[in-house]
Amino acid sequence: MLQVTDVSLAFNKSPLFKNVNLKFTPGFCYGLIGANGAGKSTFLKILSGEIKPDSGSISHGPDERIAILKQDQFAFEEHTVLDTVFMGYTKLYEIVKERETLYAKGEFSEEDGIRAAELEEIFGEMDGYEAESNAAILLSGLGIMDELHTKKMKELEGGEKVRVLLAQALFGNPDILLLDEPTNNLDLESITWLENFLYNFDNTVIVVSHDRHFMNRVCTHIADIDFQKIQLYAGNYDFWAEVSQLAMRQKKDENKKKEDKIKELQAFVERFSSNASKAKQATSRKKILDSLTLEDIPVTSRRFPWVAFKPERECGKVILEVEGLCKSIDGVEVIKDFDLVVNQKDKIAFVGPNNIAKSVLFDMLCGNMVPDAGTIKWGETITTSYFPKESASYFDVDYDLINWLRQYSKEKDENFVRGFLGRMLFTGEDALKKVSVLSGGEKVRCMLSKMMLSGANALVLDEPTNHLDLEAITALNNGLIAFTEVILFSSHDHQFIDSIANRIIELTPNGYIDRMMRFDDYIENEDVRKLRDSLYNGHDRIII
Repeated sequence: MLQVTDVSLAFNKSPLFKNVNLKFTPGFCYGLIGANGAGKSTFLKILSGEIKPDSGSISHGPDERIAILKQDQFAFEEHTVLDTVFMGYTKLYEIVKERETLYAKGEFSEEDGIRAAELEEIFGEMDGYEAESNAAILLSGLGIMDELHTKKMKELEGGEKVRVLLAQALFGNPDILLLDEPTNNLDLESITWLENFLYNFDNTVIVVSHDRHFMNRVCTHIADIDFQKIQLYAGNYDFWAEVSQLAMRQKKDENKKKEDKIKELQAFVERFSSNASKAKQATSRKKILDSLTLEDIPVTSRRFPWVAFKPERECGKVILEVEGLCKSIDGVEVIKDFDLVVNQKDKIAFVGPNNIAKSVLFDMLCGNMVPDAGTIKWGETITTSYFPKESASYFDVDYDLINWLRQYSKEKDENFVRGFLGRMLFTGEDALKKVSVLSGGEKVRCMLSKMMLSGANALVLDEPTNHLDLEAITALNNGLIAFTEVILFSSHDHQFIDSIANRIIELTPNGYIDRMMRFDDYIENEDVRKLRDSLYNGHDRIII
C-alpha cells in the first residue's frame, strides 16, 4: 500500500498541495486528474521520491518497488534496448551486470565461486532466467520488434525510445506503477495492449492521461486535484465527470427541493452502479454509491468552456468534390490520386500513420496550399472554417484578446466580444492579454472562438484537441457532436473520433480506405482489417 500523509508543497509561495492524505491500494488503477498547472506530474514525482514535499511523508511497504515512466528519452543513449528495459528493475540489473563481470574472469577463485552461487540463487528468486523473454514480450507488445532489442537507444527513433521507456517502467512486475501520459507516441494496437496489461495488473497503478478512452478502460478510481487537495472517487473518468456535472447543476439551483435532488442522485446512482469499468471494482463502487449523499458529491473549481458551432445556413446537395488530387513535399509524394465526395451530414475522421499527409490534404482543401494535380470543388452553398494544426501566424500580431477576436466578429461591440471570450474562460483582465503571450491551450480556445463566430456550415479541424485539458476536450467533443452540418477532422483522441465521426477515411502508404461507419466498428470490421493488411504491406500502422 502507498500512503500519503499530510503532504504539502508550494512553488514560489504558491501552494500546489495542502495537507494531502491518501491511501493507494493494490489491485486498483487511479487516474490522476486536474486542471493544467494543478500539479499532476509534480505529484507523481513526489510519490516516486524525485521531489521532496515541504512537509508530510510518503510511505510504502519495505519490500515494495516503485517504477515510474521516465520522460527523458535521451538518458540511455549508449545502452542497448534490452539493458534499458532491465534498468527499470535496478536490483536485478545490478545482479545481471555483476554476473557478467564475474563470469568474464579468466580464472575463478574460491571466493568468486561462493559469490557466483549466491548470485545464481538471488537471480533465480528474481525470475532472472526469464528476464530477457519477459522484456522481449513487453517490447513486442509495444511495437518494438526483435531486431531492435540489441541496438543502442541512440539508433532508435523518438517514438520508439518512448515505447522502450514504457517497457522499462512495466518490467519486473513493480508493486507501484506511476505513468505520466503513457499513450503518447503509441499506435492503436499498442494502446490496446497496454490497456489489457493494466487491466490484468494486480498491483497499484497511478496514471496521468488526457486520453479519456484509455482512462475509462483502465481506471477503477479517480484522484482529483482541486482546491490544493486530492480527493479519491470510485469509478472511471466518465463516472467522475457526470457526478461532477450533477454537483454543479445542483449548486446553481439552490432553491430546488432537496427531495427532488435526492431523487436525481438516486437515479444517477442506479444508472452507474452497474457500469463498472473493471469487474473487481464493482463491489467497492457499489458500497460507496449506496452511502453517497448530496454532500459527498464533488464540486469542482474547474470550468468547461462553452463550445457551440451554429451554421448560418444548411448545406446544399453539393458539398465537396475532389478528383485526382496529388501533392509532393520536398520530393516526397504525400497525397496521390485522392478522390472524395462529401455528402450532407458527413462527419469524416481522417486517420492514418502520416500526419503530414492529413495536414497537407486539409491545407489544400481550405486553399492554403496548391495541389500539384487534381481538382477541388466546394458547393456554392458551402462556407468553410479551418482549424490548422499550426496556428502561430494568427497570433503574430500586437493585439489584445478583445481586438484579436473582434476582427473575426460581425458584431464589433466590446461587450459582445467580452461576453464571448468569457464563455471561453477569458474573463476580466484575461481579455486584455496580448495574444502573442498566450499558452498553447489558450490559443486553441481563441481559434475555436474564431470558428464559432464564422457561422460556417463546413468545419475542417486538424488535431484540435492538442494542448487542451480534459474539460476543454469534453466541451469541444460535445460541441461537434451537436453540430448539424459537415465536419472533416483529424485527432489522436480515440473517444473524440468514435463519438463524432460517422465516416472514416484512412490514408495508408498504398492508397486509402473510405467507410461509412463509426471508428470502433471500423477497427473491428474484419473486411477492413484484411484490406488494411494489404495496403500497409509491412509499413507501421499508427491508425490515429
